Amino acid sequence: MADENPSGTPAPTGQAYRTVAAPASAEIVEKRSRFIGQIAPASTEDEALAFIEAVRAEHRMARHNVYAYVLRGGRVRYTDDGEPAKTAGMPTLEAIQHAGLQDVAVVVTRYFGGVLLGTGGLVRAYTDATKAAIDAAEVVTVSRVVDVLAEVPYRLYEPLVRAAEAAGAKVREADFGAAVAVTLRTLDGTQDELSRVLVEATNGAVDLLVGEPLDAAF
Repeated sequence: MADENPSGTPAPTGQAYRTVAAPASAEIVEKRSRFIGQIAPASTEDEALAFIEAVRAEHRMARHNVYAYVLRGGRVRYTDDGEPAKTAGMPTLEAIQHAGLQDVAVVVTRYFGGVLLGTGGLVRAYTDATKAAIDAAEVVTVSRVVDVLAEVPYRLYEPLVRAAEAAGAKVREADFGAAVAVTLRTLDGTQDELSRVLVEATNGAVDLLVGEPLDAAF
């Protein structure tokens, strides 16, 4: 195993980064060996390790379960899991980094097909399996955002939504009760301008509740 930055520096908040929205998997075959790449979001080392152990349990009969993970704050770890040094874990890690992803864990499971691949073949296979898993996943950008709850009469729902979207906000949900309660999401730092735009678009006939900043897909 190779382990870089074992200090586990806390992940910074407020900085946009790319990750995956949910677990995904893909499989390639290289000279009869099966390489199954699985990727999942992981915001902490415990989450990454739990995902890795789950994959190991699922594929306990496999010859190798190679993994790599990249967490915000510089926490990086990988293992070759019995493959020749730097032919498996490092290519997996580099494929993650090349895709610009953070807070993700990848496990590539190999079922040996009876044919030796050589150093170059292993590097290509683990790289390609990782890329295939990334391609199968939904990649999202996580940013520092704020949710704004806006309540308006029905007649002002569409004008409010148009004004919000023109200002760069996104509609998360709408609750149609006695009035319409619309939850909007906007980048942190733009909530004051969004509030101004909504008041202007509704001639003041809007009740606003601005939430606290959080990190979420946007």
